[in-house]
Amino acid sequence: MGHPAKRSYLKSWPLIKRCLGYFSVYKMRIALAILSMGIVAACTAAVAFLVQPALDDIFIRKDKTALLVLPAVFIVLIILKGLFRFLQNYEMRICGLKVLERLRNELHSKMIRLPVNFFEDHQVGMLMSRIVNDVTMIRTSLPAIVMLVRQVLTMAGLICIVFYRDAYLAFWAVLVLPLAVYPFVYFGRKLRKIGRKTQSKIADISTFLQEIFSGIRVVKAFANEPSENENFKEENARLVRIAEKEVIFSELSSPIMELVGAVGIGLVIWYGGSQVIAGHSTPGTFFSFLAALIMLYDPVKKLNSANMDIQRALAGAERVFEILDSPEILVEEGGDAAFMPPFENLTLKDLSFTYSGCPAPALDNVSLTVAAGQRVALVGPSGAGKTTLVNMIPRFYKPQGGKIILNGRPLEEYGLESLRKNIGMVSQDAFLFNAPVRDNIAYAQDGVDQEAVKDCARAAFAHDFIKELPQGYDTVLGERGVKISGGQKQRLTIARALLKNPPLLILDEATSALDTESERKVQLALENLMRGRTSIVIAHRLSTVLSADNIVVMEKGRIMAQGKHAELLETSPLYAKLYQMQFQDDTLNSG
Repeated sequence: MGHPAKRSYLKSWPLIKRCLGYFSVYKMRIALAILSMGIVAACTAAVAFLVQPALDDIFIRKDKTALLVLPAVFIVLIILKGLFRFLQNYEMRICGLKVLERLRNELHSKMIRLPVNFFEDHQVGMLMSRIVNDVTMIRTSLPAIVMLVRQVLTMAGLICIVFYRDAYLAFWAVLVLPLAVYPFVYFGRKLRKIGRKTQSKIADISTFLQEIFSGIRVVKAFANEPSENENFKEENARLVRIAEKEVIFSELSSPIMELVGAVGIGLVIWYGGSQVIAGHSTPGTFFSFLAALIMLYDPVKKLNSANMDIQRALAGAERVFEILDSPEILVEEGGDAAFMPPFENLTLKDLSFTYSGCPAPALDNVSLTVAAGQRVALVGPSGAGKTTLVNMIPRFYKPQGGKIILNGRPLEEYGLESLRKNIGMVSQDAFLFNAPVRDNIAYAQDGVDQEAVKDCARAAFAHDFIKELPQGYDTVLGERGVKISGGQKQRLTIARALLKNPPLLILDEATSALDTESERKVQLALENLMRGRTSIVIAHRLSTVLSADNIVVMEKGRIMAQGKHAELLETSPLYAKLYQMQFQDDTLNSG
């Protein structure tokens, strides 16, 4: 087993190297920052050097020339130091912002191409925290490392000054510096560990807030604001408790490092003062030495601050690169073939699929054929596997057994973009973006004629209510379309599907959440959408699928029967039961 500090360094170095790799694009900016850093370090050493001639020539020898020259030189040094410190910090911060932009783009690019089941297994708030918070930590890595290098260079210059002034005294003064290494390493390890916990807890809070604000209607419907407020206070208190530990370790490190410096300076004052009193040294030489020594301990303390920033950056980097590099988190991949209209046929052969953590299969050896122009209806009790089945077609999920053939070619050979652009989906969850109506209808359709948008809205029976909105087609709908009713949202998603004009259409209980009047309007819009297309329809109300070419009855992941309505009433007890229950419900509703 190696030394803990060495093990920590070996573990951290690949992570540091990876972080620094993102800054390599900005070599000229970094070179300018490093040059500026060297000038700042030189100016700091020069200021300490000036103490000796200032004290000896001006205050002891009363040299008038020195009185004019030395203050001017001091002012010039401070101006140069300030100018180049600004330049160094500016370049480093700009590089940090550029890296932040690149990392967020990479993380978002990977996340948005991950399969649907990834988002089902991970909380949205946690994913948001990776992009918003964790990436921000990496931004500080290079500036912190450059700051660390600047302090080392400053220390080197000041050490040269103290050895130049009095090598013997400098040896004993600098001897205490290694004592500062242990707290530097010890506190660095502690802060890295606390940094991981902090980022994790921030992700938890982001998840909590995202869930509460998204479900605010439920919270209010149950008058549960006080309870949710207490839950948030508990989460927030946990974050504060972790932050308190960070404060303790970060604030303890400075006094300990100052104590190390004070021991060295105390010894210098005792020994150097005795040398001046004995006449072996001048006050100017001693105070120049002392000024350089005091300035030398300041960068030692700043090393600690830079190390804290680096540890926080590495804690964030671990969480970001976990997403970018994980072999378990793979982006979706399609084939090279392009799926182009017309739709000819779709064959599902012996499909099997089981959700993670579920004992029973969602699909169990399902086989089905869909021909061009057909309207195929999927019916069955909740949990029968209907939605899972249709989600296999655009490859939201991959079957764990069996295969899907589309137009005579295995589904996985098609590119995902061409496949999904030629499949229209309208589900019971009518999702709309916080954008104008026209942009929601024309989502992902570039260069669409505005009249085409209106024509699709008319076909979806949405044009009339859109005209009554405050800004018509320019009305921003709010998050998830909260400003309009469920039936109106559904008609807008139908208009969106009409504009997409796909050869294959999938409707997943598109009218299940609507009242009777809204359902009638949406049903008319759906009829317009399905006209002339191959359609696969999941419906909870059998009245909407009675005219289907093929009705597929499913239960517990299996196809129990298929055929036309009249035939199934005679041959399928399950279908007859579903129809009887629906008929009774419709009778009660109409009554």
